[in-house]
Amino acid sequence: MISSVNGKLFKRMMMNGAINLSNHHKEIDQLNVFPVPDGDTGTNMKMTMMTGVKEMTACESSSIIDIAKKLQRGLLMGARGNSGVILSQFFRGIYVGLKEMTENEISVDAFIDCLCSGKDVAYKAVMRPVEGTILTVIREASEKIVEYTQPGMEIEDVFSYFVKEAENSLERTPELLPVLKEVGVVDSGGAGLLLVLTGFMAG
Repeated sequence: MISSVNGKLFKRMMMNGAINLSNHHKEIDQLNVFPVPDGDTGTNMKMTMMTGVKEMTACESSSIIDIAKKLQRGLLMGARGNSGVILSQFFRGIYVGLKEMTENEISVDAFIDCLCSGKDVAYKAVMRPVEGTILTVIREASEKIVEYTQPGMEIEDVFSYFVKEAENSLERTPELLPVLKEVGVVDSGGAGLLLVLTGFMAG
């Protein structure tokens, strides 16, 4: 079991998340009906992630804080579309949480703090947040993980639960956003995020 995440593992997780999204981005495009049915959410999120990962891989430091700084910079520079922007803001929030750390690895408590920071920054970046979107998936999974975590838990267990709750939240998005229910799909941005998170687990 994994009790913490260092820079090397964080980099591998991010690369796996980006690859998983890239491999399935066309499926996400097909889900895209909100805010407009232009069929490019998966493509935009893929391009956003790949730009971030490219910047991250150029980082020679082994510090997880330095790596996260490069990643969020690349994501912000390459953010495309609404979901790409929100994704970049989520990881900027994670970096904001990491900056407060004194250790060079993420413990369970630090991991939860970073996720909550990511949620807060993502919501603040949107003038009029809409529920039933990627924002809802981020928020509900983050809130559930705070309730779930107990002292002494392994970070692998905590993160696995976070991914499970993100999936549960995604399945509920049609109940919150009528346009999704009408077409019979889940939110495309939330689905793209879930691909990134499941890629993390593989990493």
